[in-house]
Amino acid sequence: MDPSRAHPEPIRDHDRITGMKLMTSPKRDQSRAASFHHAFAGWLHVLRTQRNAWIHATATIIVFAIAIWVGLDRLSGAILLITLGLVWVSEFLNTALESIVDLASPEVHPLARVGKDVSAAAVLISALVAILVGLLILGPPLLVKITSLL
Repeated sequence: MDPSRAHPEPIRDHDRITGMKLMTSPKRDQSRAASFHHAFAGWLHVLRTQRNAWIHATATIIVFAIAIWVGLDRLSGAILLITLGLVWVSEFLNTALESIVDLASPEVHPLARVGKDVSAAAVLISALVAILVGLLILGPPLLVKITSLL
């Protein structure tokens, strides 16, 4: 490769360089299906084992119902969707980190506790931000809708 070039040429001999065979198409499809299977298994694990996931699920359903009921515009709906997604991702990462810490440190260790506490704090922060965003976005149209019913 010419050292004066800014970007290296793509590796053409993948098998030789990595020692791995590139996947053939049917194998790649099986791998993709397995990836989805593992992802849904992780999702179910979170729902089955994490009490807070049910709180998040209930809040998500309520927020979506209110958003539809008040006729929320698309941009506000997208902001709510991103915010709720942040809470769910935080919960999933927290669960993953707790599992890894439990595996790596089965006995109680102060640093393991710090890792778990910080991870739980991240979920709490994302949930509090989601509540504030939800109130800012849904509060005014919800108030109008409720007062119009009275």
